[in-house]
Amino acid sequence: MLVAVLQRPPLFGATVKSLDSSAAKAVPGVVDVVQVPRGDAVVGESFWAAKKGRDRLKVDWDDVKAEKRSSSAIIEEYRNLVEQPGKPARREGDVAGALQAAAKSVSASYEFPYLAHAPMQPLDAVVKLDVNGCEIWAGDQFQTIDQANAAAVAGLKPEQVTIHTLYAGGSFGRRANAGSDYIVEAVSIAKALGANGTPVKLQWTREDDVRGGLYRPAYVHKLEAGLDAQGQLVAWRHRIVGQSIMAVTPFAQRAVKDGVDRTSVEGAANLPYAIPNLAVELTTTESPVPVLWWRVVGSSHTAYAVEAFIDEVAETAGQDPYRFRRALLAGQPRHRAVLDLAAEKAGWGQPLPKGRGRGIAVAEAFHTYVAQVAEVTVGGDGKIKVDRVICAVDCGVAVNPDFIAAQMEGGIGFGLGAALHGAITLKDGQVEQSNFDGYQVLRIDDMPKVEVHIVPSTEAPTGVGEPGVAPIGPAVANAVFAATGKRYRVLPFSSARTA
Repeated sequence: MLVAVLQRPPLFGATVKSLDSSAAKAVPGVVDVVQVPRGDAVVGESFWAAKKGRDRLKVDWDDVKAEKRSSSAIIEEYRNLVEQPGKPARREGDVAGALQAAAKSVSASYEFPYLAHAPMQPLDAVVKLDVNGCEIWAGDQFQTIDQANAAAVAGLKPEQVTIHTLYAGGSFGRRANAGSDYIVEAVSIAKALGANGTPVKLQWTREDDVRGGLYRPAYVHKLEAGLDAQGQLVAWRHRIVGQSIMAVTPFAQRAVKDGVDRTSVEGAANLPYAIPNLAVELTTTESPVPVLWWRVVGSSHTAYAVEAFIDEVAETAGQDPYRFRRALLAGQPRHRAVLDLAAEKAGWGQPLPKGRGRGIAVAEAFHTYVAQVAEVTVGGDGKIKVDRVICAVDCGVAVNPDFIAAQMEGGIGFGLGAALHGAITLKDGQVEQSNFDGYQVLRIDDMPKVEVHIVPSTEAPTGVGEPGVAPIGPAVANAVFAATGKRYRVLPFSSARTA
């Protein structure tokens, strides 16, 4: 078996202008250097030989169509766009009139960075290609699409491509993309080498994985709410700005309607709270920065904006955030049931020592309902320690309670790491992070104690792999406010921007 590593452009959207591979080919153990559509591949007898060869490549890139902005410039553009009306995703009543007539009003903006999937196993695949067919060994979430894309690159029929799926390493959506990027890269390299049946392993390094694109998009949200003289929520306007993950995929026809990518607004357009005047609007931006679904998809940002803001509205109304939510969910029994169960098990309303706070959030994703109460301690240095998370889940019939609890725990850890630390940032178009020192995921000593409580149900069973991610960020943010009086409207929390 040969091992290949690929030199990809440092700027998204750049292409190879010229290549000098002489120094790379001189490295002992390097077999060949081949150009493929996504970059330049160095093929060696071992990973280390290929890696050293790649370090000696001299590539001149054409960056005319590349993204050259920094994250700050992108977010500034989004801040301007969010002040303007977007495409309607949901509209009920007269929002403008209700906001104008409101006795009290409140508004807030929330900013979310690009996020990497950062599974423990970087992307990789082994391909054995000859004139008769293609065999692929890989961790894989999108076998049918990957099979078709591999066949197209190899010049074969889909039935001539066999995929051996390896169940290891995690993915969180990264190994399911319409372009089958790592699969197509591996097949392209095997083809460029002559399709002679020699197995070729494409190995992404951690740095390749962090800098290689397909991120959860960056977003900016602006929310406005109006309360009447009795403290009732009568108006809600929610504007969202960010890239579409569906627009350039085969799923666009189903997922994008009248300019609205439903995955950009899920968790917002299906807001469960009973509000007579409501508008949700979307402005979709374009950039060469490649984006993809990320665990819990749209609710990875919409749930935070909605649940952090509803706390702010409750504060403006002078009401308890749990009871304020509960009243607005009178027509949503499953939301209300998980909210009540989480609050009960957490001892909602019981006093906590100074420096500690308790926050609540509820969300639905993949037809599963999850409420979480987070208890945090905020030190004198501002460091946030999440001590305990109480999670209530309604996923219909509980087929395997241990599995449900494990998935909630894993989702909470995944979402908490992103809220506390996660951010992919660009400087002049280049990703600044490269490994887990710069793109920090949750460390074991930051994992809180988690209690999972399952709502008994006779409803059809639904998914539990992703919904646990959605409420954890806002639950922690609301707990931090309860402890300190500070609101986190810019993620991650480590950015230290509060209000």
